[in-house]
Amino acid sequence: MSFPFYVARRYLFSRKKNNAINIISGISVGGITLATAAMVCVLSGFNGFRDLIGSLFTTFDPQIEIVPAKGKFAAMDDPALTAVSKNPDVAAVSGCIEDNALILFRGRPTVITIKGVDDGYKNSTDILSILYGEGDYKFERAGVHFGIPGYGLAQQMGGPDFGTIQICVPRKGEKINLTNPIENINVDDITATGLCFQVHQGKYDNGMMLSSLSFAQRLFEQEGNITQLEVKLKAGVSEDKVKAELKKLVGDRYDVRDRYEQQEDTFNVMKIEKVFAFFFLSFIVLVACFNIIGSLSMLIIDKREDVSTLRSLGATDSEIIKIFLYEGRLITLVGAVAGVVIGLVLCLCQQQFGLLKLGGGSDNFIVSAYPVSIHFLDILIVLFIVILVGFISVWYPVRYLSKQLL
Repeated sequence: MSFPFYVARRYLFSRKKNNAINIISGISVGGITLATAAMVCVLSGFNGFRDLIGSLFTTFDPQIEIVPAKGKFAAMDDPALTAVSKNPDVAAVSGCIEDNALILFRGRPTVITIKGVDDGYKNSTDILSILYGEGDYKFERAGVHFGIPGYGLAQQMGGPDFGTIQICVPRKGEKINLTNPIENINVDDITATGLCFQVHQGKYDNGMMLSSLSFAQRLFEQEGNITQLEVKLKAGVSEDKVKAELKKLVGDRYDVRDRYEQQEDTFNVMKIEKVFAFFFLSFIVLVACFNIIGSLSMLIIDKREDVSTLRSLGATDSEIIKIFLYEGRLITLVGAVAGVVIGLVLCLCQQQFGLLKLGGGSDNFIVSAYPVSIHFLDILIVLFIVILVGFISVWYPVRYLSKQLL
């Protein structure tokens, strides 16, 4: 142990002649501790909401989605897409077509998204696990076309058993004739199965209806085409590895996207919010470090006699300055470690007991308590930033005060 560090450690934990120095030092450690704990809790909270939303998307969105890089539609029999299903790591594929349409229900027109799926859709996604109601999972039988709406859309139409409704889509490449608009519109009927799905996301629940792929292709005049190929991978394979392989397989004509990239806008917003919160809390840490400067300035004044004694014993000015630098760094380090420990304990308690409730503990939310997810990398970043800010903030003031007061 170096001499300056040994003296600094003794100064940190020993009683001072002026009790106010102990109080200010305690406030300095407490301020950094609270700011660090707040950073750990807030970042873990953002991680919790991100993981929660990600888990909700995974019940509906495929593991891998392949879409045209240019344009909206692609041929189902494209050799590049056909080769995807032959990849040894692919468990199931499903061709889908997705576009907007207008439904007419009891005289009320509503714009929805029609998603036509093939027979492999139930194997490539977890759609069967989020179906509610009394009915069979079917899209076509005896010439009748069936649809499965989202939960919110079903409620707008009176429930999952909404009977038969008309779906309207403008004909491809034609302008609407205002005097007789029906001649430029494709109209078809779709019948309820008695089922609906619920993803707990308004994007899907309030405005999407599943139908057969052939029904959607005929409605949108896109026979033989799809808008995306949805892929489910075999258990235990590396998603990143297979994604890279599929990207090489389909080339630049297609984009290969995982679940997070499929919902890129949502997760980008959350990432930006997390970054802003991190920098805001880092600024609070910087403000808390000003207490360290006040504590050190009083300590330097209090220890003038000790400094004279140390000089008589052969201590250099550089070593004396290091004593107070180490003192400030120890205060920062103790506060940072204590803050991380307290933050982790609070997060673990929230995970285990749900101390903070959403909406007063009502059942109107997906989860009853604020979700928390601890990421080890975030903890390391918080610890590094707090220590770095603390070390930098005391360097110049200590050197300046030492020269002025000693």
